[in-house]
Amino acid sequence: MTQDAPPVAGSTGARPARGSDALAGLALAVTLLSVVPLRGVRRTDRAAAGWAMTFAPLVGLGIGLTCDASMFLCRVLLDPVTGSLIPAVVGLGTLALLTRGLHLDGWADVADGLGAGPDRERSLAAMRDSSVGAFGVAAVVFVLLGQVTTLAQAVMLHHGTVSLLLAVVTGRTAAMLACVEGLRGARSSGLGATVAGTVPRARAAIALVSVLAVAVVAGRIDYDGGRLLESVRAVAAVLVGLGAALLLRRRAARRFGGITGDVLGAMIEVAALAVLVVMSTRVPHVLVKYY
Repeated sequence: MTQDAPPVAGSTGARPARGSDALAGLALAVTLLSVVPLRGVRRTDRAAAGWAMTFAPLVGLGIGLTCDASMFLCRVLLDPVTGSLIPAVVGLGTLALLTRGLHLDGWADVADGLGAGPDRERSLAAMRDSSVGAFGVAAVVFVLLGQVTTLAQAVMLHHGTVSLLLAVVTGRTAAMLACVEGLRGARSSGLGATVAGTVPRARAAIALVSVLAVAVVAGRIDYDGGRLLESVRAVAAVLVGLGAALLLRRRAARRFGGITGDVLGAMIEVAALAVLVVMSTRVPHVLVKYY
């Protein structure tokens, strides 16, 4: 995710009167989190930014369904052998295309920043550097290999589409939660400064409950029959993903002094990987059979 906010419409003057904050935020969320272009003037004031981050999980739902469709078509048209990585590569490749690879770029920048040493300014400078360092390259390779292999394993377990959908939605939910009231940006300008602290806690709570409800429903329509255990695993995967992203945010906030657009992108990638790891296992089914 880029560090700079999109071009500001009317940010130097009075607040635009046309259009509600929610509609402006939805338009901003779509253009900020995907490659989908929306014509017209976009508001990027903090009121619209708060709604944009609130709608991030919803945008993630649309992106996730699109990625699922591409992965499903790959399996139908190519009929890959069992254990093939091709469907996972196609699904995650579609995700990278739909998001312009911005979150992977943010993950690489955060890895370089954390690897630059304890000095805050040096870390921020490393993140601003357009070149990718050794830490960034290693981080991207690790997360991509992890996502591809775990998603391929989930496909073998017959819930690859549900797994990818939850991974995408959970990542955007983690970014939304990183922007709740009380959190600050690491810089005085840029995307992090624009969105930090803009999401009211009550609105974030409603969005989180909605995402957990999606996880329950996704588990119920699982390919294997949608038993209660599938819903339990789906909810657990979401919570583990959010927890992993929270740990990263805390680490980054201590090092950088707040959040940046890169930190939000890194949280999205880490949350997605954590979700896929959980979904690639047979938990809680193994535990139930054991006991």
